[in-house]
Amino acid sequence: MRRRPQSTSAATTKPEVSEEPIAPSWVAQRPQRSPFVWLTLFLAIAYGSWSVFHYQFESLPAPLTAEQAGKRGFSEFSALEHVKALTQLGPHSVGSDALHLALQYVLAEAEKIKKTAHWEVDVEVDSFTAKSGANRMAGGLFKGRTLVYSDLNHIIIRILPKYAPEAVDNAILVSSHIDTVFSTGGAGDCSSCVAVMLELARGISQWAHGFKHAVIFLFNTGEEEGLNGAHSFITQHPWSKSIRLAIDLEAMGIGGKSGIFQAGPDPWPIETFAAVAKYPSGQIIAQDIFSSGAIKSATDFQVYREVAGLSGLDFAYADNTAVYHTKNDKLELLKLGSLQHLGENMLAFLLKIAASSHLPKVNTMVEEDNKGQSTAVYFDILGTYMVVYRQHFANMLHKSVIAQSLLIWTTSLLMGGYPAAISLALSCFSVILMWIFALSFSVLAAFIIPLISSSPVPYVANPWLVVGLFAAPALLGALTGQYLGYLILHTHLSNVYDKKKQISPVIQADLIKSEAERWLYKSGSLQWLILLILGTYYKIGSSYLALFWLVPPAFAYGFLEATLTPARFPKPLKLATLLIGLAVPILISAGGFIRLAGTIIGTVVRLDRNPGGTPDWLGNVIVATYVAAVMCLTLVYLLSYIHLPGAKKSIVLSTCLLFGLSLAVVSLGIIPPFTKDTSRAVNVVHVVDMTRSFDEKQDPRSYVSLFSSTPGKLTKEVEQINEGFRCGRDKVVDLVTFSVKYSCWTFDGTDSGWSESDVPTMHVDSDTHGDERITRVVIDTKGSTRWTLAINADEIEDFTFKDAGSSEELVLVGDMSSVDGWHIMQFSGGKNAPTRFDLTLFWMKNSTRLDHKVEGKREEGAPLLKLRTDMDIVTPKVDRVLSKLPPWCSQFGKSTSPHTFAFLSNLPVNF
Repeated sequence: MRRRPQSTSAATTKPEVSEEPIAPSWVAQRPQRSPFVWLTLFLAIAYGSWSVFHYQFESLPAPLTAEQAGKRGFSEFSALEHVKALTQLGPHSVGSDALHLALQYVLAEAEKIKKTAHWEVDVEVDSFTAKSGANRMAGGLFKGRTLVYSDLNHIIIRILPKYAPEAVDNAILVSSHIDTVFSTGGAGDCSSCVAVMLELARGISQWAHGFKHAVIFLFNTGEEEGLNGAHSFITQHPWSKSIRLAIDLEAMGIGGKSGIFQAGPDPWPIETFAAVAKYPSGQIIAQDIFSSGAIKSATDFQVYREVAGLSGLDFAYADNTAVYHTKNDKLELLKLGSLQHLGENMLAFLLKIAASSHLPKVNTMVEEDNKGQSTAVYFDILGTYMVVYRQHFANMLHKSVIAQSLLIWTTSLLMGGYPAAISLALSCFSVILMWIFALSFSVLAAFIIPLISSSPVPYVANPWLVVGLFAAPALLGALTGQYLGYLILHTHLSNVYDKKKQISPVIQADLIKSEAERWLYKSGSLQWLILLILGTYYKIGSSYLALFWLVPPAFAYGFLEATLTPARFPKPLKLATLLIGLAVPILISAGGFIRLAGTIIGTVVRLDRNPGGTPDWLGNVIVATYVAAVMCLTLVYLLSYIHLPGAKKSIVLSTCLLFGLSLAVVSLGIIPPFTKDTSRAVNVVHVVDMTRSFDEKQDPRSYVSLFSSTPGKLTKEVEQINEGFRCGRDKVVDLVTFSVKYSCWTFDGTDSGWSESDVPTMHVDSDTHGDERITRVVIDTKGSTRWTLAINADEIEDFTFKDAGSSEELVLVGDMSSVDGWHIMQFSGGKNAPTRFDLTLFWMKNSTRLDHKVEGKREEGAPLLKLRTDMDIVTPKVDRVLSKLPPWCSQFGKSTSPHTFAFLSNLPVNF
């Protein structure tokens, strides 16, 4: 009984013990993650992403022989014979003899198809020569331009059932172009497309007796000069009036899977394709990027949609985009299975739609589209299944997910109170820091590379170098930024837990780390929620990516981690949460992210549209920004796991080592930036400059110019050529009108190989004054049927343009648009195209140049007209330069650039 006070003492201390809760079982072992586990997990995610890319974009069907395909099937080996025949002709640009031979080859193959067609099928073959015409589309690349053409030749095949006369009034168009740029034989762009169409036409000719619609195959010329072939067909050929749906085949690389990158505006074609294609491939993210103008290109599909009001599909080969329009667009780089993939998809699609009773209505543009509500969202999963749904369904789905997410976040914040709101704000701040540091580190690397490498873009021929050069610093930056945010969040949570005096310091420290980790994970969901809200508001089709990166990780967290009451202690996140949460997003998007990275890297070869006009680091910054953005978007969940002890040091060391090794490889030149199969884009042009300030006669200045669309100086190339070139920025040349601001030039040996009789002339025939000033200029391009004219839009309000020989009006008065103060007129045509023209200029009413003279003297300034005429000439000097061109260089062609010889002339404002 005397021991009772001791019991009392124990009783008095008991409440103090009860105030300290029993430590959670997981606290017995401090939360720590093994570096080995994290390295394995990271490598597994990287390998899984690469596997998704490989299966989705690199896995091609086995090519079939003619015997295996049969009369009604598609044979890649038969199609390859067409590619071989066309590429053996060499470059076949508009107006060349090689293009005439290519047309004759396609015509002969069309006649064979006609002879072997099913007896209940009519096959009509038309060799069509387009009259002169003008294309004044205002969208995309064509703003401020008028494209004039003449003497373009096309081969057209129409296949229809013999005993269904109504089929002639409703046709499906399949289109591609035979012509190439002057610098390549065009195995990919677009002999592969022509070959697929010829083999499709052969197969369709055995099926068409069961069709309800005709199928027209258009093999046009003039696409490479500004979509002129498609425009001349749509506006001039009688069969064009019967077309209800258009399918365009294109290439911006060579081979691989030909995927859909434009669809609509009616969603029926893409929905039907998804239902029947054997190997469906297409991503709406490509359509979003292409329509935004980020990729400076256009296809015939723009003509079919804008001029003819047609719906349809646009396919493109996009493997190895660095070879686009260079010598390396060659048969040897065309992967086996590429043509089989497109051919089998197209055959199944054509058989379905040609037998269907439904075809889209013509002119179903934006207003009929209910402001975009009926357009389609589409993407393929591993190239085996395509998901397609309407935009209005996407809006409902996205808004539902957004509403539920906001409701969950609101409820969570109400339950957590003010401390939870501060924790959310600080976790969002960690995301901002992650972006800032990832972009800063990656962009810093982009600036360093030109200083230590022989080329500012040393990764073009070996794109995997981007992993070490940009992905490694981006990862390091993202980890650094998020860790700083973690430390700030940790400090805040320490203050919150300090108020909970019943928790021991040891347990408290571990609880703070676990809760901070959870907030960082949840901030990743909030990042994607914001992107989903923005994508839904602006009706961006590719916002489905935000949906997949938001819902599965949030579901995995809610299912495995969520605590229903703030009273429960937070635990370290489970690895299962990460694996389950990332499985679906990686499956859906990893392949597309990697493919887009490859496309961006490939386009760096032709980045500088005005050679020397962009800094050398710009291409690196674009690639680095994209890589850093993808890292921040996709690794935000993974990085939240790394801040517990045990993993950071090894990750930082590994990343720094990878970055250092990559810089060493680049600086030492161990891996060349360009190879004979992935070349630097250059142009070698013999220029005869006749530009003048006033009306006095100007002696021609003749020189050879070497310039490049690929960032970097030409010092190494000039040393190997050794033809007296001098390089610098002190000779800026306007090639009407894109300016070459950095180039190499030589005057040595440039007086031969051309004649002054070919120099174009611009003669003022009349200049009348009245209520308005009207000037008539006679232009004679002599032997040139490919030229570019710039009209000063600061002085000229409008103009008309006609063939001086036939008096045919080619361009009527209209709304003359301009870019940077110039309206550009491009002309291309065949050998029979006109060369003398009448240009009538209507001056601005407020022009300061209404008289020839201003205060009795001539003024110097921008000319009234600038003209460049191209000739199919290779002078002896150019021939020597081309023969010495290093193997890692290739001529590069585009519609606005000159060939190998050009005259420059102008007409001053005060002529």
